[in-house]
Amino acid sequence: MRPVEVLRFSLKALTGHSLRTALSLLGVMIGVAAVVVLTALGEGARLYVVDQFNSLGTNLLIVLPGRTETSGTMGIGGVPNDLTLEDAQAIAREISQARRVAPISMGTEEVAFRERSRQIVVLGTTSEYQHARRVQLQRGEFLPDEELFRGANVAVLGHKAAKELFDNRDPIGAVVRVGGWRMRVIGVLAKQGTKMGVNFDDLVIVPVRTGMKMLNRSSLFRILIQVHAHTDLDLARDRVVDLITERHEEEDITVITQDAVVSTFSAILNTLTLAVAAIAAISLSVAGIGIMNVMLVSVSERTSEVGLLKAVGVNNRQILTVFLAEASLISIAGGLIGLGTGWLIVRTVVRLWPAFPATTPLWAVGAALGVSIVVGVVFGVIPARRATGLDPIAALGQR
Repeated sequence: MRPVEVLRFSLKALTGHSLRTALSLLGVMIGVAAVVVLTALGEGARLYVVDQFNSLGTNLLIVLPGRTETSGTMGIGGVPNDLTLEDAQAIAREISQARRVAPISMGTEEVAFRERSRQIVVLGTTSEYQHARRVQLQRGEFLPDEELFRGANVAVLGHKAAKELFDNRDPIGAVVRVGGWRMRVIGVLAKQGTKMGVNFDDLVIVPVRTGMKMLNRSSLFRILIQVHAHTDLDLARDRVVDLITERHEEEDITVITQDAVVSTFSAILNTLTLAVAAIAAISLSVAGIGIMNVMLVSVSERTSEVGLLKAVGVNNRQILTVFLAEASLISIAGGLIGLGTGWLIVRTVVRLWPAFPATTPLWAVGAALGVSIVVGVVFGVIPARRATGLDPIAALGQR
């Protein structure tokens, strides 16, 4: 039998039992679609995290008070010494690799204008923060470039905070109450959403010294350092640790690099993506068992047909090819339909949540289609071999 004849014969056999064939296609389709969608969600999560860290800025070091130690399990050590404005000043003065140093204090306070008030995040920092974190202004100006220890009574409002407090009025120049402090609004941030857990649309930014007094803080929340070049990150980190250790007479800070955090999250999410892809691939095995059952039933129902083929001179190899072709057609068609269905689901997710960059990696597409074909062939072997083992005379005698 020529390949065209094998294909025609297989298609006729499959369309003759359309319901059974459709159910087999459905099993393969669901398995492939599951692989496509789940790997797309995993890859989307990884890209989202990387994008969030990139939105912080580039070439960043983050200094945290307290030392993180690892011994079997991760634990956070205590904070024997405050992380102070003097520490930030020393870093800016003595670390040559540091391009910008932005000390940060953070807490929540009630912010009010006339009869309107709301509880929002208060972020204390300096003018350096705008450039290190790529903060965009809608109107007005950011915090003034002033002496680190001087705390002016000025504030920059997030987009949402300004809208809810002032409605359609221009907030620039108005005086708001932040806790018990009267602050003059000098700027409003452009709408930019949540970045690394901080909603920049719903906060108020004040000078760091003012923020520490307002929130009654003796220690900084973080010190953000932007270095001149990416190659300076490791050297700058080591020098910062040495400097603060010398100042505090012990190593009581943690310095993390942007790259280290991104790499850690990427590795975790890649592992999770592979895990969910493996789980989804199990459904392909189930679909393969379904194909095998369908083909076994097909062999039983077509015993006389197989006997006739043998009687007219069709050899075992050709009969094996016919039944394998039927199983392969089911798996290939189911795989292609599954790819299309999965792609449509992923596109729908992206359309509903544009900020989530779900995309199926090419390796997952190839693996899903390849596994579906292999499953069809492997699980089609048993019924195909059973068909070749039929005795032609006995088979012709059956109906």
